Amino acid sequence: MLRPRVIPCLLVRQGGLVKTVQFSDAKYVGDPLNAVRLFNEKEVDEIMVVDIDARVQNREPDFGLIAKLAGECRMPLCYGGGVSSADQVERIVALGVEKVAISSAAISDPLLVPEAVRRVGSQSIVVVLDVKKTGLLSKRYEVFTHNGGRSTGLSAVELARRAESLGAGELIINSIDRDGTLKGYDFDLIDPIREAVSLPITVLGGAGSHDDIAALIGRYGIIGAAAGSVFVFKGKYRAVLIQYPGRIDKDRLTQLTTV
Repeated sequence: MLRPRVIPCLLVRQGGLVKTVQFSDAKYVGDPLNAVRLFNEKEVDEIMVVDIDARVQNREPDFGLIAKLAGECRMPLCYGGGVSSADQVERIVALGVEKVAISSAAISDPLLVPEAVRRVGSQSIVVVLDVKKTGLLSKRYEVFTHNGGRSTGLSAVELARRAESLGAGELIINSIDRDGTLKGYDFDLIDPIREAVSLPITVLGGAGSHDDIAALIGRYGIIGAAAGSVFVFKGKYRAVLIQYPGRIDKDRLTQLTTV
């Protein structure tokens, strides 16, 4: 039976674990392998690791780091960052990664998605849309690439539909505006995408508490609730502390259904 998933998202820069605010001001918070070991002990549903500079620097994924991550993980692992070819996708899956997240390459080279699906199956292909609200008064949500530095001129709904038509198995919708702000998820962003596609969706950007995660699951039911800050920081001074909902809290979250 499908259930909501609560997913820590770890951002990697130059081999270190960092956390950003609106895709800027990256703060070093530790070693990603150590974080994975700690999350193993907390029995997380799934974990996502993203190399935030790979595409900007036009380099391929760090296969050495990926192999180490896959070797440590005792939960499903989704990896993203620098993925630009089906050969890379196949290699990453062969290292033991369950899902490969493709962002800018899925937009610039749409044929990459169906070719990757042909090789490893749709269940392993995730398309990531990094989204920002544009215009002072409009509610247009536009997709950006290259760590939020390059506009595509395309709407999130349009690209979500395209990803589904190309055979992707899942979408990750990442709010640039809410990233690291702890202000809660942006339902105005997610509502039209949820209506437009039938793909599984994971939402990232804005969670500041377990209540925010509960609100997301309560609104949409079976969905992926991803977060960074809420799982690596504690308190208003953002002291670094790896944490995850306890068993009782997790049971409460996963029992919620769409209202």
